[in-house]
Amino acid sequence: MKQLDVAAEKLGLTPGVIAKLKQPNQIHEFDIPITKDDGSQKSFHGFRVQFNNARGPYKGGIRYHPQVDLDEVKALAFWMAIKCAVVDIPMGGGKGGIEVNPKDLSVGELERLSRGWVQKIYEHIGPKIDVPAPDVNTTPQIMDWMADEYAKLTNDSTRATFTGKPLGKGGSEGREAATGQGGFYILDEVAKKLSLDPGQTRVIVQGIGNVGYHFAQLARQGSYKIVGLSDSKGGIYNPNGLDPDEVMRVKKEKGSVIDVEGAEKVGSLAILTKECDILVPAALENQITADNAARINAKVVLEMANGPTTPEADKILHDKGVLVVPDVLSNAGGVTVSYFEWEQNLKNEHWTEAEVLAKLEPIMRNAFGSIWKTHEEYQVDLRTAAFMLAVQRIVAV
Repeated sequence: MKQLDVAAEKLGLTPGVIAKLKQPNQIHEFDIPITKDDGSQKSFHGFRVQFNNARGPYKGGIRYHPQVDLDEVKALAFWMAIKCAVVDIPMGGGKGGIEVNPKDLSVGELERLSRGWVQKIYEHIGPKIDVPAPDVNTTPQIMDWMADEYAKLTNDSTRATFTGKPLGKGGSEGREAATGQGGFYILDEVAKKLSLDPGQTRVIVQGIGNVGYHFAQLARQGSYKIVGLSDSKGGIYNPNGLDPDEVMRVKKEKGSVIDVEGAEKVGSLAILTKECDILVPAALENQITADNAARINAKVVLEMANGPTTPEADKILHDKGVLVVPDVLSNAGGVTVSYFEWEQNLKNEHWTEAEVLAKLEPIMRNAFGSIWKTHEEYQVDLRTAAFMLAVQRIVAV
């Protein structure tokens, strides 16, 4: 909301318009009872926040996490509306969740819970209404169960209500690498603007999950030097460079990146303050805060996680002259390919990975160009520029 206020002030929006932008259209909260494998009953708390659909159907993931709460889901739903407008795709913003640790459930229990979520919300979602997707701890398999349950309840055969489905079940080629791929196009644009030579540019990626790993792979293929990588157990740093594939191999074999030999071991948060040119937080929210922002030792922070930098940290980085490339731009490759999946389902088409990436690249590069232009024209940071551009597009409808 702070980010919205700054953008709205620069745009000169009226208080009425701002107030409308701050409130979600609909909030759905419900309990989902399931029968566990031992025959006992257990109830889980579920959400769907439908924030803004001025530009098209609500779009956004469903997360399964013990700490899911309404405030978080509202913030993420608002972000999705901004993100879709930033890359100029015809969708709005929504987000869902279930308060659960999925690791505590068997496969059967997880399936019953996922189908139960759809049973509670199916009247409020649909290809032209609200199109959910995977998020933290939700998988293509979970999306398949949900799409199947929705089809049973509504007879809708398009499979266009859920994205992030498995290939062969209506999923899109290129989806797994989409967020990292989109981020790489943005990295490339930033390097051009700042005249960085990839071969001399040191990159640290915090978080080697799906997004961070694909991003690191692509950056290395593009001649960037990956000097730091981390996971939830810690990080490694090597000024001579790391091979993400080799690091991932060790992580899979031994359990963590910290088991890689020949690299300095550092904490998951300490990796953020190591020396580099481009720092890529690709883990969780609120990693760069007022506590560590002054120690960030990079020219650029390229946000691949959602909300890794707090507003207080943003100001510290801006005052230090660190360029922050915001999440709503950098990681929008994922939602863009989700939109492509929805489009393929509605048209009953299946595009090749090459076709998907050929459509993704200009969207990401054009979005960067528009934001950079706003940044120069209004003399604002890139996050404010992205929000200004998005808000303009939302209120113009």
